[in-house]
Amino acid sequence: MALVGPVTGEGPVGSAGLEVVALNCGSSSVKGARYRVDRDGEHRLAEASIETIASVDRIGEAAQRIYIGLAARGAPDAVGHRFVHGGPKLRTPAFVDDDLLAELRRAVPIAPLHLPAALAAVEAIRVKAPSIPQVVCFDTSFHATLPEAQWRLPVPRVLADEGIRRYGFHGLSYEYVVGAVGAAELGRAVVAHLGNGASLCAVVDGRSVATSMGFTPTGGIPMGTRSGDLDPGVLVHLVRAGYDADRLEQLVGRESGLLALGGTSDMAQLLERRQAGDEEAAFAVEVFCVRVAMEIGAYVTLMGSIDTLVFTAGIGERSAGIRAAVCRRLAHLGVRIDQERNERNAPVISDDGSIVTVRVVQTDEDAVIARHTRELVAG
Repeated sequence: MALVGPVTGEGPVGSAGLEVVALNCGSSSVKGARYRVDRDGEHRLAEASIETIASVDRIGEAAQRIYIGLAARGAPDAVGHRFVHGGPKLRTPAFVDDDLLAELRRAVPIAPLHLPAALAAVEAIRVKAPSIPQVVCFDTSFHATLPEAQWRLPVPRVLADEGIRRYGFHGLSYEYVVGAVGAAELGRAVVAHLGNGASLCAVVDGRSVATSMGFTPTGGIPMGTRSGDLDPGVLVHLVRAGYDADRLEQLVGRESGLLALGGTSDMAQLLERRQAGDEEAAFAVEVFCVRVAMEIGAYVTLMGSIDTLVFTAGIGERSAGIRAAVCRRLAHLGVRIDQERNERNAPVISDDGSIVTVRVVQTDEDAVIARHTRELVAG
């Protein structure tokens, strides 16, 4: 585990404000950061991470190690957790208690790649620091503003009443972008959260009005190993061919997407191979960029116009080639980027004549977790 901090320019631990440790668990990694949160915002003091964890059983141990490292400078006031999904009943940040954990366990089948790890981390902190308040923050919260025409799926009402609906994800990232840029400055915007997991969101007045992921984080555009949207008939066909639920889950969650199209889920590797003339890699990159551009075009149709396009997350923040390939397909909408600005990942990469402002924003989901945790703990 590598512990980093305090961040240059931030005050010492113990100054005004609450101290919050934010934990962000993936299926094979745990990342943590310690913040001082006050009226001026969130100030990152230290961070730590453990990667390539072999199993969910070891996630709890990793979370404890990170907590110990971040608490070495003094016990924090609270711990906040990122939860991809809270199911149909949990959509706002909440304190951890036995009833909440029971409800979260019922939501595991909706997000089996993510929720077991997050639950293991919560339980581990309960054991290690039982007196520390814990708060869970949901990626679905930001999309609670979706109109019914967007969240309602075309299935019988009885299923919708049981929670079969579009939830949307990456909400903590979208919330950070809106806060960092400002709702008024964004105007009618599309935010592209492009990483190993990827989604897009249409934002009007700072609120989510459409998003690409649906009932689970597997839907939407193709991702690193996730299929994105598929013809439902494909799944019916595979069931008839002998696939059970576990095999389908493995297929659409871990064996599809860029991995299936290009042989690897790593976009940087695909771009290197494409540069060297690899046609398989070039095809995978093409499919990804086309799907992103198509999603943006659909949102512009929904909103009537677009003022701002934002790229964020690992690919969105660091891959000038992907941004350029997407934006080329949006020239008819008035999207024009400056090559030099794009190559250096400038905060604004659109050229001076572009009708649409194109931004690159380094997202910080942990800061949003820290913010919501402070709000609850401070009452």
